Amino acid sequence: MDRFKVLRAEALKPNYNAAPTQNLPVILNSEAATINLCQWGLIPRWSLDQRIGNKMINARAETLLHKPSFKGPFKQHRCLVLADGFYEWKRTSQKKIPYRISMKTCEPFTFAGLWDEWRTPDGGSLRSFAIITTEPNPLMKPLHNRMPVILSRENEAGWLQEIDLAEAQKMLEPYPFDDLEAYPISTLVNSPGNNSEDVMKPL
Repeated sequence: MDRFKVLRAEALKPNYNAAPTQNLPVILNSEAATINLCQWGLIPRWSLDQRIGNKMINARAETLLHKPSFKGPFKQHRCLVLADGFYEWKRTSQKKIPYRISMKTCEPFTFAGLWDEWRTPDGGSLRSFAIITTEPNPLMKPLHNRMPVILSRENEAGWLQEIDLAEAQKMLEPYPFDDLEAYPISTLVNSPGNNSEDVMKPL
């Protein structure tokens, strides 16, 4: 709460292996003083089927204004997705090797995200989000051809404000690789059922 300058937070607990459809901590532009738990996998408000969220966990920075599912949220519903690390898998000729990527300082950071609110069949509401991705930086390029957009501290507040879309688009750049580190981890991460510190320990 101190790091992100919020006054309230929903009940948070450690999550070492976050996965799509889980409720994860985000800060919405409509409630910038609160950490909310929202479902990973964007369900557009106009969607007829909740399952569409399973296919929309990420949004490409380059095409946000060309995709109906992301265009509206990019204009009106931006959010910060809170984390202190993420995973990526490096493909080799024989297998995929999981890596954990984090700040060298181990401090929390934010992904640029989009959110929306969907009306459930029983009349309730469900908030969900997607993480924006961009081109990889030199650290990530050997691992994958995309990486999540990590916002600088200077851009976090601006991302939640009503700003010109061109200005928001400029924030969606690869994060400086000098501040990040990556190391191989156990294949325990391949199953969301494994959710302990053992998942992120270096090999």
